[in-house]
Amino acid sequence: MKFAHLRVDGQSTPRLAAVFDDSAVFLDETMDDAPRDLQELIEKGDEEYDRVRALALNAVSHGATLTPLDKLRHSSAVLRPPQIIAIGANYAAHSSELKLRAESAATVFSLWPNSLTGHESTITWATDLTTQVDYEAEVGVLIGRAARNVSVQDALDYVFGYTVVNDITARDLQFSEAQWSRCKSFDGFTPTGPVVVTADEIGDPQDLRLTTHVDGRVLQDASSGDMVRTVAEIIAYLSQTSTLLPGTLISTGSPGGAGYSRKPPVFLKDGSTVTVTIDKIGFLTTHCRAL
Repeated sequence: MKFAHLRVDGQSTPRLAAVFDDSAVFLDETMDDAPRDLQELIEKGDEEYDRVRALALNAVSHGATLTPLDKLRHSSAVLRPPQIIAIGANYAAHSSELKLRAESAATVFSLWPNSLTGHESTITWATDLTTQVDYEAEVGVLIGRAARNVSVQDALDYVFGYTVVNDITARDLQFSEAQWSRCKSFDGFTPTGPVVVTADEIGDPQDLRLTTHVDGRVLQDASSGDMVRTVAEIIAYLSQTSTLLPGTLISTGSPGGAGYSRKPPVFLKDGSTVTVTIDKIGFLTTHCRAL
């Protein structure tokens, strides 16, 4: 099933909806006690998901009102996550092009919740802070139940679903500081969406194609099978030292093709449009304004 946080023009508060092809049904229009967002749905567990899924499917089959997506606005596909964890240097090509050192352990850092935004949003940055804003296509993994010290073999059983993440990065800040959180956590620098697709619809997360178009040019084109550490290995690794709480978002790293490494470099600029697409999930478009 696909879920999104959507709103009608003029509304400021997003509402949880189930997405069917190019339309959506708002859950609060099909049930009296609908979860207010995906985080609440996940926290209530499998029984709640089964109930919501059944009610949504039943409502649609009995003629519930579906709203075309092109008449709605997207918020971040992930709201109120207890943690946003990012994995760096998880594709060999990306590590090489950025001249990052190959480490025996995963590179792990946090993204700040203010950076979350949705499909078709417009992000802004001040040019006196950064002039090297880059794109990164990433598979986003949403944890479905508390995971502590899980095995690689069992790790995917803890996944609720997957989404598209564009891990936008201020490269000049990244390489001037000893940490990576601030350069990737400007307001709006972590677009997610357009939807979260439940794990049963994705199957093998290492068999997904990722592409990035910037102003009409294909600049990234790779497979999630090229990850240095698989989704299952990442979850198992992180769960060794701390509990991954339900709703945790893990951004699993970007393949090669970043703008920083191109000759000449290709950075996002005022008026740029970047679209990240991942098989079975969809495409996530972000518009850019440099101030």
